[in-house]
Amino acid sequence: MARDFPFIPLSISTKYEGEALPAASKELKDEMLQRRSCRDYSEREVPESVVRDLLQIAASAPSGANKQPWHFVAVRNPEIKKRIREAAEAEEKLFYEERAPQEWLEDLAPLGTDWRKPFLTKAPWLLVVFKEIYGQDENGSKNKHYYVNESVGIASGFLIAAIHHLGLATLTHTPSPMNFLSEILERPPHQKPFLLLPLGYPADDAQVPDLGKKAFEEHSSLLK
Repeated sequence: MARDFPFIPLSISTKYEGEALPAASKELKDEMLQRRSCRDYSEREVPESVVRDLLQIAASAPSGANKQPWHFVAVRNPEIKKRIREAAEAEEKLFYEERAPQEWLEDLAPLGTDWRKPFLTKAPWLLVVFKEIYGQDENGSKNKHYYVNESVGIASGFLIAAIHHLGLATLTHTPSPMNFLSEILERPPHQKPFLLLPLGYPADDAQVPDLGKKAFEEHSSLLK
C-alpha cells in the first residue's frame, strides 16, 4: 500500500522485563484505583506549564485517520468561571427539579449531588473539552472527521489519567445541554462541548462516597 508521508521507527523503549513487568503493572493498577471524582477543591494554584503539559498529553491520543477532532479550552479567569458556573447551575437546577426521571434521581441520591456546583469557581482551572464534528481550514473549507466521539473520549481518558498521576483532582461534569459553553467561550459552530473538567488540588477536608467497583469477573473476560 502506498504511503503518502514518511514513516519513522517506533520510539517506545521496553521499560520492564521478566518479573519487573507484573510488578510495574500492579503498581500502576494500585495508583489508578485510587482515582476518584472530587467535588472539594483547594484554592492552591496549579502552574500554567502543568496545564499545558496535560493538554499536550490529551492531544497525543489516537484518533480516526489522525484527524485529532478536539479542541481544549483552559479557563483560569475568575469572571469566565463565574459565568460558566451560573449557566451550568441553571441547567442542573432544571435537570434535578424537572427533567430527570425519578429512577435517575434515586440512583444519584447516594452520591449526595444536587444542582449546586461550587467546584466550578473554587477549582483554579476549568478544562473544557470540545469535539470537532468536522474540520475547517483557514479558508473555511470543511473536511470530514471520523469516529469523533470515540476519539475525543480517548483523549479525555488520557487527560483524566494524567491528572490523577500528578496527584491532582478532577471531576467529569456534563451539564445537559452544554451549549452555553460554546457561547461563553466563543467557540466556532463546528466545535461542540463534550466534557467539563475542574482541575486542582483536592481540599484538605475533601470527602468522596465510599463506593465499590465491579469485581474483575463482572467487567472482564479472559479467553485462554
